[in-house]
Amino acid sequence: MTHMPGLYVPAITPFTADLSVDTARFVTICRRLLEDGADGLAVFGTTSEANSLSVSERMAALEALVAAGVDPACLIPGTGCAALPDTVALTRHATDMGCKGVLMLPPFYYKPLSDEAVFAAYAAAIEAVPTVALYLYHIPQVSGVALSVPMIGRLIEAFPSTIRGLKDSSGNWDNTASVIAAFPQIETFSSSESLLPKNVAAGGAGCISASANVNAAGIMRLIRALGTPAEGAALSQVSAVRAACEGMPLIPGIKAVVALRMGDAAYARTRPPLLPLTSDQRTAAERAAALCFFKESAA
Repeated sequence: MTHMPGLYVPAITPFTADLSVDTARFVTICRRLLEDGADGLAVFGTTSEANSLSVSERMAALEALVAAGVDPACLIPGTGCAALPDTVALTRHATDMGCKGVLMLPPFYYKPLSDEAVFAAYAAAIEAVPTVALYLYHIPQVSGVALSVPMIGRLIEAFPSTIRGLKDSSGNWDNTASVIAAFPQIETFSSSESLLPKNVAAGGAGCISASANVNAAGIMRLIRALGTPAEGAALSQVSAVRAACEGMPLIPGIKAVVALRMGDAAYARTRPPLLPLTSDQRTAAERAAALCFFKESAA
């Protein structure tokens, strides 16, 4: 099955000086990312510091985004938590609001988990919210819980109208390729824009990338350039930005670059346990910024 390639941004979550969620800045940056051309937003993912947010904070921020005019049909909020009732509450809330779908981590505290255990957790969430459109979230280096191809297949067989896609944040292209080949009917996203040409050529659906917070316009240029003479230059630009972002602590670094773009240092705040950048790392953030949106006028 051929999917239209797309970009969904795991938008950062700004915080106020007292470390509460800064709803006004959250709405502002989300709107800016959509203006940059992103197809949608995967809010409350890893880059959003989702697991540092309470259930009520995520719900309130999502409500604020929709109330501000952002179409819920372009939103895929993260809802996977360690506790099943929290997962169900967030999933039901997002589904009731009309979101395109939800991006769901497996339960990630108890380890090791068998395929049977992971299947049971997803099945329980689906059965509690049977109208959900579910995107699986594979990030084993952080969650410690892998989503195996056989387990994914079992979920698709059991819930064929529910499982809509998967985000593969493992960084392992062979794994992504195996998911695309096994399940061409679902939307499989890579987590790195550098893999976009491979992803789309194999039948994938594009990317959900942390560095899209600072280079959404560049990534969209690459998507438009795929298969054309402009692809090489576009790929070189996004790969350079990605490498610069990976050269810093990723989430504080992304937030620091966003702060530079917005001319507002408040965007750089992180919630503990994440720490702000050191002075040397801030220099790296400035170099990363120079590679992306500070050339917007030439875009």
